[in-house]
Amino acid sequence: MAKNEKQPFIFDTELRLVMLTGLKVRTVADLRRTLALVPGSSIFFHTHHEYLAHNFHKPLHYNDFSVWVSQTLREEALAEKLAAIDLLALTTIRGLREALLKTLDDYTAAKGDVPQECRPDEAFHFCRSKSFILPTGIVANDVPEFFAKLPLITDASLYFHFFEARLRLGRLTSDFSRWLKERDRGDLADAINALNPYIRTLDELKQDIIRIGQGAGALHS
Repeated sequence: MAKNEKQPFIFDTELRLVMLTGLKVRTVADLRRTLALVPGSSIFFHTHHEYLAHNFHKPLHYNDFSVWVSQTLREEALAEKLAAIDLLALTTIRGLREALLKTLDDYTAAKGDVPQECRPDEAFHFCRSKSFILPTGIVANDVPEFFAKLPLITDASLYFHFFEARLRLGRLTSDFSRWLKERDRGDLADAINALNPYIRTLDELKQDIIRIGQGAGALHS
């Protein structure tokens, strides 16, 4: 292939295998200590899996850590601080881990030790996920075809190209925007980057991306 020949966009999807890590915690101190040690895939799972699971509801600004701290330890102020971490502003799992640790450190420094311990059956169990990337068979050879084929992709495919690619794979942007910039459509890439996926369902996110293409006339060759 010639160097100046532009690659098509290949829509992939993922299958995820969720596994227990064997790590569990019962206090805020244990949560802080274990968060520093668990694999990055565990942190990504506990902060992102709800956005894929809740297909028909607006995603809430929470993660598994904040839910457990609120519902089990009854530390509502800490739960709100964990929920308020701006995931969109983070581009790496390392940065997300540091943000979680800083939130816990700041809270305990201000309040002092948080001795509350839950019952053994209410412990937080750390999970991790292993992803298997598979092609969907959907391919776009140019920008109009890309937007025309977006309605055909599944939520899992959208999640992979938008959430996984940006944070878990350590990229500064989604696969969509990266490819559009390579196609000299930085305007479309910037418009998609401006969408906050954490306040939309996956269906709403897909429709908003399609509307960006329609508004720019990108659905027509």
